[in-house]
Amino acid sequence: MKFGPLPLAGAEGAVLAHSVAMPGARLKKGHVLTAGDLDALRAAGLSEVVAARLEPGDVSEDAAARHLAEALLPDPEAAHLRIGPATTGRVNLHALGPGVIEVDAARINAVNAVHPMITVATLRPWQRCAPRAMVATVKIISYAVPEAALAAACAAAQGGALRLHRPVARTATLIETDVANDPAALGDKGRRATRARLERFGTELGPRVLVPHRTAPLAAAIRKAPGDIILILTGSATSDLHDVAPEALRAAGGEVSHFGMPVDPGNLLFYGRLGTRPVIGLPGCARSPAINGADWVLERLICGREVSPSEIAAMGVGGLLKEPPSRPRPREG
Repeated sequence: MKFGPLPLAGAEGAVLAHSVAMPGARLKKGHVLTAGDLDALRAAGLSEVVAARLEPGDVSEDAAARHLAEALLPDPEAAHLRIGPATTGRVNLHALGPGVIEVDAARINAVNAVHPMITVATLRPWQRCAPRAMVATVKIISYAVPEAALAAACAAAQGGALRLHRPVARTATLIETDVANDPAALGDKGRRATRARLERFGTELGPRVLVPHRTAPLAAAIRKAPGDIILILTGSATSDLHDVAPEALRAAGGEVSHFGMPVDPGNLLFYGRLGTRPVIGLPGCARSPAINGADWVLERLICGREVSPSEIAAMGVGGLLKEPPSRPRPREG
């Protein structure tokens, strides 16, 4: 591609690099110049324009963006994503429903390393997406790219790099424990925040379950809990792997997979299983609607994605989240 000032006599078919205002008209940046445009520019007293001219072996920006988007998403419907139209060298990819987005970071990095004018930007891996949310954008920065570079980028993307995982947990039970034996004092803040989190995925919260903060009654409630996923919110924070809530899950016949996470707020989370159903012990900060570490685990499990202890450990980078106003003991005085 050649870029720079062009005399009007040789500018037909070139791509205008800067918008040009004329009496009664305006030619926008990116416009492909026609013979009529050149006549109008001459009439306006101009003799040259700054433009880009494609050379043999170049692919125009819109065509290049479309080809790369299709390489990233060879089967959009199976990935629960939609490819948008190409315009000004950009193609956006959108979610077809709620879910969490899986990103093959190695493929995206490989695509972005091919040529500086070929770029793909995505949401962070496993970010929650609302229906129609933009999950990625393909942008060709220049007006054209070499065909060989585009082919290399498409090869790096081959096989697909993005997938939206839709919700599989349709119902949930929240079990709360009462330390003071005073349900009225407990309030429903935690239940409201939990319902809001579940509704983002279309997951229905079952009737309220409130038990004393002791192992035996909590274990009985876990055993009887209906729903595709079981959540536990204790009146006193779970501070050890053998505290009341993890012990209750074991007593109910379940297993504890992991306790604690390097995300703040959200350190005091545990999760495990009761048979095939996920069980999450929510940290106290889950009573707030603000994002916390439990969101990252809950969202994946709702969408049928396992969360390994090594993945939990990797959440520490970027895991320092906003200090909630309600936090009683700020980390800095």
